[in-house]
Amino acid sequence: MSLHVRPILSALLRNRTGAVLVAMQVAITLAVLVNALYIVVQRAQKIDRPTGIDLQNIFVIQSAGFTQRFQISPSLQEDLTWLRELPGVIAATPSSVIPLSNGGNNEPIVTRPDLQRSEYYNEINVDEHGLDALGAHLVAGRNFRREEISPPRGKKDASRFEPEIIVSRALAERLFPAQNPLGKTVYDFINQTATIIGVVDPIMGCFPSHEHPDWVFFVPRLPSGEAAVNYLVRTRPGQRDSVMRLAEAHLSKSNPDRVIDSVRPLTYYRNLSYLDDRSMQIYLLTVTVLLISVTCLGIFALATFNVSSRTKQIGTRRAVGARRRDIVRYFLVENALITSAGVLTGCALALGAGYWLSVEYALPRLDLYYLVGGVLVLWAIGQLAAWEPARRAAAVSPSVATRTV
Repeated sequence: MSLHVRPILSALLRNRTGAVLVAMQVAITLAVLVNALYIVVQRAQKIDRPTGIDLQNIFVIQSAGFTQRFQISPSLQEDLTWLRELPGVIAATPSSVIPLSNGGNNEPIVTRPDLQRSEYYNEINVDEHGLDALGAHLVAGRNFRREEISPPRGKKDASRFEPEIIVSRALAERLFPAQNPLGKTVYDFINQTATIIGVVDPIMGCFPSHEHPDWVFFVPRLPSGEAAVNYLVRTRPGQRDSVMRLAEAHLSKSNPDRVIDSVRPLTYYRNLSYLDDRSMQIYLLTVTVLLISVTCLGIFALATFNVSSRTKQIGTRRAVGARRRDIVRYFLVENALITSAGVLTGCALALGAGYWLSVEYALPRLDLYYLVGGVLVLWAIGQLAAWEPARRAAAVSPSVATRTV
């Protein structure tokens, strides 16, 4: 039995309120679904960016002196000697900051002393074991030597640079595009000079939420805090937790003039830095799932209502020779028309919302692949939601349907 769309449209126009409401529900769901999933994917890609750091095998010790007898230099030497001799430890370094923690030092450096210092780059102070402690990959030049490591600087010392620094490849390309950065001279904010002796890649610094977290440079200097210090300890795979417990137990008792503030895996700080991004992912996914569920219920309810209110018409069609599959097809086509109207409106809403988000929040423009995927998903979900009411309509016998008048 052939199926004509015109009678279906005529029936929908006579009872258009429910159809319009469901179509608008589909449109809003599509707009939210597409943009929410796009934002979720963007956040996932941001979280999963390579850090260039041996993240799973590093832990951080934060210690601070609290008596007048405390001296940071002897304490550093004693702690580092013990940590580096600990079985399972690959390398350990004192550091001015904690990588991936969203906290640290940013300093302006330029390639000429007369240039305006408008951009700041992430500075990390380490010793000659710093790159090994991070698991960083040196792709050009050399590492720091022991004799190049400067002692801690006092608060009144304006000096920021050392004669040699190591930079990330991203920062090298920023400062010296299409040039070999090795041997080049850079200047700090008081025009002190430093020579680039090495390049690491990839590497992410202390601010993963920044637009360019890989603009990083390393300075060969012990931490400048008068009483506080961070130790970055890298272990062999699978030994981080056991070494971490041993280090905490020993260091908390080895020096009565200082306290161990915390001993945590580096993953703790990374996860904390991305907490807002993960929360946004969960929130958007939850809202999207709820909207899709409500839309499915709306489609199911409308299809059920149409079946129950058209019992006589169904019976009449069955009596004149309509087969079960013709009845099922009728209601599926009717639902497809409603869903398609909602999808077309939703495409306009999705594109408009995507444009507004890109303008107001500097997000990337909506990828049309997501829009096409959202259309297909919602259209399929709409048909599945109408399938059971359509089957129920096809199950009505002609005799029962005609007696219900």
